Amino acid sequence: ENRRTPSVLKTRVASYAQTIEFDEATVVIGERLNPTGKKKLKEALLAGDMDYVMKEALTQVSEGAKVLDINCGVPGADEPALMKQVVQSIQAVLDVPLQIDAAGAAAIEAGARYYNGKPLINSVNGKRCSLDAVLPIAKRYGACLIGLTLDDEGIPSTVEGRFAVAEKIVNEALKISIPKEN
Repeated sequence: ENRRTPSVLKTRVASYAQTIEFDEATVVIGERLNPTGKKKLKEALLAGDMDYVMKEALTQVSEGAKVLDINCGVPGADEPALMKQVVQSIQAVLDVPLQIDAAGAAAIEAGARYYNGKPLINSVNGKRCSLDAVLPIAKRYGACLIGLTLDDEGIPSTVEGRFAVAEKIVNEALKISIPKEN
């Protein structure tokens, strides 16, 4: 008799060397590689100073970050090219999974394309333009998604309104065959 164990679908991201599962345990995501309000990081990114970026990345991992958020949104920078450079530099030294964080689809695509693993994309929201731009990238690269409960009307003021936006994001993802666990 052939007995099959039922498969259990879990939300996981992975680097080339390790997998992180999002379950009941808290997963610390290091957010210090986001140049918003960080003058030195902005300057380092614009100058292509990967030593400074790596120092920040290593510090976060040594302090317990299990996933690193990578954001290269600096005015005047070629964000897709910078995203590629930062992703490649970090994964050459560290084996933690990465979270690709960008406002533009081109930078998200660059991060996902040059990432060796299953990334976490930060983020998609309920705006039609966001769904149309980000969901196909997540599908192409098998990425997990963070969904922000805002849409063309802004952030809903009620729990029900926010839940409706979350439901819309999940349903739109399912429509293009992104698995629910992602």
